[in-house]
Amino acid sequence: MANVQLQFQASAGEADPQSRPLLVLGQLHNLHRLPWAQLRGKLQPRVTEEIWQAALGTLNPNPTDSCPLYLNYATVAALPSRVSRHNSPSAAQFITRLVRNCLPGGVNRCIVMVCERSEVFASACALARAFPLFTHRSSASRSTEKKTVTVEFFLVGQNNGPIEVATLKCLASATEGVRLAARIVDTPCNEMNTDNFLEEIRKVGKDLGITPTIIRDEELKERGFGGIYGVGKAALHPPALAVLSHTPDGATQTIAWVGKGIVYDTGGLSIKGKTTMPGMKRDCGGAAAILGAFKATVKQGIATGKYHAAVLTNNEEWEKACVKAGRNCGDLVHPLVYCPELHFSEFTSAVADMKNSVADRDNTPSSCAGLFIASHIGFDWPGVWVHIDIAAPVHAGERATGYGVALLLSLFGGASEDPLLNMVSPLGCNGDSPTEDMERDSKRRRLV
Repeated sequence: MANVQLQFQASAGEADPQSRPLLVLGQLHNLHRLPWAQLRGKLQPRVTEEIWQAALGTLNPNPTDSCPLYLNYATVAALPSRVSRHNSPSAAQFITRLVRNCLPGGVNRCIVMVCERSEVFASACALARAFPLFTHRSSASRSTEKKTVTVEFFLVGQNNGPIEVATLKCLASATEGVRLAARIVDTPCNEMNTDNFLEEIRKVGKDLGITPTIIRDEELKERGFGGIYGVGKAALHPPALAVLSHTPDGATQTIAWVGKGIVYDTGGLSIKGKTTMPGMKRDCGGAAAILGAFKATVKQGIATGKYHAAVLTNNEEWEKACVKAGRNCGDLVHPLVYCPELHFSEFTSAVADMKNSVADRDNTPSSCAGLFIASHIGFDWPGVWVHIDIAAPVHAGERATGYGVALLLSLFGGASEDPLLNMVSPLGCNGDSPTEDMERDSKRRRLV
């Protein structure tokens, strides 16, 4: 997968599936709305309309299903017909799984994604997760052959016109950011140390025409960044604070994204055991997501399970916005309890201002972790802050997912001029009303 180039095109063109393998993907009721005329040139002469209709008749997604159309060269796969209200209507996690399992092999392949326009962004980001960039397999190092996967969206339902060029560019930038974030997290810490992480930041800055501000080593201590300095001061590669800043013409608001970039968390004083140590390279996932999202934008777990990030904020409207943004883009989010008066006492210390760990591990430790950060801003601060814990969804098994890039692009999409990001943003003028959300949820509410 490391040498796969992902291309989004308004039309993927026609080709014999034996020379360009094909995967057709979508919810079953949407697949039935895909005209044979749209597919004929991508399946003939190997697959007839009768075979296509017969294949659709055999699909029984519970939650997913697939059917080969012609040997291993052409496949149709069905997503869940319904999802629960805390899932993304796009069924993004299932898209990634089906592409990994059902996309035929080959140097030049094609995916036809059948969905509604409102699900295009989440679907594209889910597709990107199926093609990770990092690998150290010996077979991959011997292969220099570049592979291409061309993605064509066929839109159904309301607003089902053709995909615009601007939308294709947005999808390309967003998926590039997702894959960048996943590659950084997948790379082992002996390679992705702070020196090399900073080099990744410089590359993004160079690509965007931005010079990063980097504060490092003893300068961190001198300038008051004692937390960053203290955590990394014993490391072979010194700790750093890197800032990328973009001020477009006519900007009227300021948005600050902050990501934690601990390249390997050993546990410090309380060193981690053998079962938790291997996955600690993922602790840089927050900073990786910020970097990937920043690049895309300028071009614009215990408590919540494996698939939902945990959000803690001092503002209820932003909490709702985060949840809705997650459903719109596929990076799912669920709220944590916000109650500082009951939880912040967990950090009480007899010798310091506060401990760096909760006293009672049964008293919502995920909420407390966010409050620890909030305390340094000040609970009387009048602004809005949002803390998102992505430790669980940042990986699926041994692979990074690039989680967080799509979420940030969706959450702040209303501040961009991109029509697609405006559509998926819960804070923009095109968002659904609460009533429309409830009506849609009532139709989709069935656990899968």
